[in-house]
Amino acid sequence: MADKIRVGIAGFGTVGTGVAKIILENADAIEARSGVRVELARVVDLDTTTKRAVDLPDGMLTDDMNAMLDDDSIDIGVELIGGTDFARELQLKMLGKGKHVVTANKALLAKHGGELYAAAHKNNKCIAFEASCAGGIPIVSAIRTGLAANNIRAIYGILNGTCNYILTSMTSDGVDFSDVLKDAQDKGYAEADPTLDINGGDTAHKLVILGSLAFGRQIEMDDIYIEGIEKIELDDIKYGNEMGYVLKLLAIGEKGKNGKLSLRVHPAFLSKDNPLSRVDGSFNAVSIFGDAVGNTMYYGRGAGMMPTASAVVADIIEVAMGNSSNLFNAQTVESRAETVASLESMDNVVSRYYIRLLAKDVPGTVARYAQILGDNGISISGVLQHEEHNVGTSVGVIVTTHPAEESKINAALKTIKELNVIDGEPVCIRIVDIPEDDLDD
Repeated sequence: MADKIRVGIAGFGTVGTGVAKIILENADAIEARSGVRVELARVVDLDTTTKRAVDLPDGMLTDDMNAMLDDDSIDIGVELIGGTDFARELQLKMLGKGKHVVTANKALLAKHGGELYAAAHKNNKCIAFEASCAGGIPIVSAIRTGLAANNIRAIYGILNGTCNYILTSMTSDGVDFSDVLKDAQDKGYAEADPTLDINGGDTAHKLVILGSLAFGRQIEMDDIYIEGIEKIELDDIKYGNEMGYVLKLLAIGEKGKNGKLSLRVHPAFLSKDNPLSRVDGSFNAVSIFGDAVGNTMYYGRGAGMMPTASAVVADIIEVAMGNSSNLFNAQTVESRAETVASLESMDNVVSRYYIRLLAKDVPGTVARYAQILGDNGISISGVLQHEEHNVGTSVGVIVTTHPAEESKINAALKTIKELNVIDGEPVCIRIVDIPEDDLDD
């Protein structure tokens, strides 16, 4: 274990500022707890004039990346610039210059992780990435060490604070999606361009990383079924609430009894009794099921300057103590071919479903859509319809189903949509029944 570790930061934005602040202000406390003196050696950013929330020593901030790359006394390069192109080149250069890499860049790892990990091994260095998933929640460490004795069966996560803030506000305040999104942008919970958040892409990046660690497989973005929250309507949140459900954007990784792995990101109704349903605002949470430990849940702030910076500095300490290198070198994954062969098709995924139909209030309507569901092997578990006094008009009908295969639901909805007693497009949202902890069974 090194007595002193010198760190260079590339990217002096929100998180980079937080990392510098923690190192400069908490160095004594870090050393007392870990035995390692973390020393900030260089900060690189194109903007060297804007005032930040931390004062750096004179001469530390530069716009010359080579000032960090060519400094052999710097042990760790912290990449916080974001993006996937220049950041990829930078990490490869850091590794080639003999520096360990710490990063919060989930998009880069999801897209180019295999290449970067191989380069790290080739240069006998490691890449540490706790801050890439769930901000300040130490979920990577939990999977790698705390749950190392377990065969992980499933992961269910709320991994995007923007989406969770939007859905929470729609649920509690009864505000439409577009209005809540604007409010989230005004408050800084959503980016000026929130596409990657609300379309599920950001959550999928994190599922690639966590799923690869948890299941030991070479997961890529194309392996994940992705559906965002852009089309969520307030009516469905209200109806779901009336039936005892709360809507969340979930990242799900489930290993079936057949060994097949299902990976998906989509809106899902959860029972109000489930702890994940009570994760509100911009907070994140991850529920992980292990065969030995049962259900564990990790909760905290999923983004922000200091929570994310905390995870970055934790990685720096782990690298300095040698723990990250040991874990990085020990991590084994199946070949890509084995991973592809083990993936479950979305068509075969079994779930319960919430279906909203705009049905004409005429005799025989219920029998017609019920018959189609039955013909596709789908059993109805519940129906909600408010009384309509104007006979002949269209009314909202909510149908919930017993577990059914995705392909059968899609086939049934295609036929139902063609009925002359159904107006518009049926709305279908999955109901996810997170299993109970069954260790005592």
